Amino acid sequence: MKIEKDTVVTLKYKVADAQGKLIEASPEPMAYLHGGYENTLPKIEEALDGKEKGFQTTLNLAPEDAFGLRDESLVRSIPKTDFPPGVKVGGQLEGRLDDGSEHLFTVMKIKGPVVLLDGNHPWAGKALRFSLQVTDVRAALPVEIEHRHVHGAHGHHH
Repeated sequence: MKIEKDTVVTLKYKVADAQGKLIEASPEPMAYLHGGYENTLPKIEEALDGKEKGFQTTLNLAPEDAFGLRDESLVRSIPKTDFPPGVKVGGQLEGRLDDGSEHLFTVMKIKGPVVLLDGNHPWAGKALRFSLQVTDVRAALPVEIEHRHVHGAHGHHH
């Protein structure tokens, strides 16, 4: 079966930086709903479109095509007194942007009475190399199309 809109693609992946240093590898194959549902990066969908089980490729993506450029306005310094006890470096918490929308921030550093937060994706601003191997392709279930994501094994669980 060819990868096309409304197919579920299962793949193994590795992500490395532009110098080839491994950043992340999938311990288990990951499944996503193909076809513009924003379940993976558009350049990954573009590269896999029309391919079949067994296809392998390596994509070199510029930051704009991966997780975007860094936005320094998403870096914040907040008084430690504003946090509950036990705030730790690497912890993630929801905050609000200036427009009032919710956003996920990561605690980068705790410097005395100040906590430094970063709302950028950890890979923002980085050129990345994705090594992909398609391990399965199947037709999506109607409920998966309706919910815009994969259910069950290696996908989303309710």
